[in-house]
Amino acid sequence: MKCRRCGEGLPMDKPPFRNDLGTRVQAEICQDCWKDWLQHQTVLINHYGLDPREKKSRDFLYEQIEKVLLGDEKGAEVDTSKQGEIEW
Repeated sequence: MKCRRCGEGLPMDKPPFRNDLGTRVQAEICQDCWKDWLQHQTVLINHYGLDPREKKSRDFLYEQIEKVLLGDEKGAEVDTSKQGEIEW
């Protein structure tokens, strides 16, 4: 397996989600890049005050996975200009 982000790394043992996105992530992203994503996801959750139990928040995070991990963006910057103003 050649990781889409770093070009190397060990594949994940199982998909991180039980959907098509999880299957794509498992097929294209290595364990180390997934760990990096989880740290970035934590920053997003804390910064924007997301509640992963809510569909709107999950949709936002899935969109970020598409852009950051599976897309051409190497990293999504957190928009600090909206800190404290985001309402979900």
